[in-house]
Amino acid sequence: QVQLVESGGGLVQTGGSLILSCVTSGRTFSFYTMGWFRQAPGKEREFVGAINRSGSSTDYGDAVKGRFTISRDNAKNTMYLQMNSLKPEDTAVYYCALQPGAWTRSPGGISYWGQGTQVTVSS
Repeated sequence: QVQLVESGGGLVQTGGSLILSCVTSGRTFSFYTMGWFRQAPGKEREFVGAINRSGSSTDYGDAVKGRFTISRDNAKNTMYLQMNSLKPEDTAVYYCALQPGAWTRSPGGISYWGQGTQVTVSS
């Protein structure tokens, strides 16, 4: 059984930084591309970014490009999301995602989700 557990969310001021973590169990972590999505109240779930199995390649959504960085530690089965220069529009629940098949930016194509962690950016 796959489990994804996010942590690190919280309240931060505009311009601040946070680091989210996602610990995975139940699958061989290093076999899979992993990603982050987010969902703000009243909005659809949105692709934030993804990282390939080795960590050598990343992909980011336009809204976070240049401000957020994804990394992973395969020895610890953990993926990270470093968020800098945070804005009020970054306020959302952030979800960790694992897709055993081909990676997709579409939330509807993701098989496994974490429970989410709330990030709130105050103005």
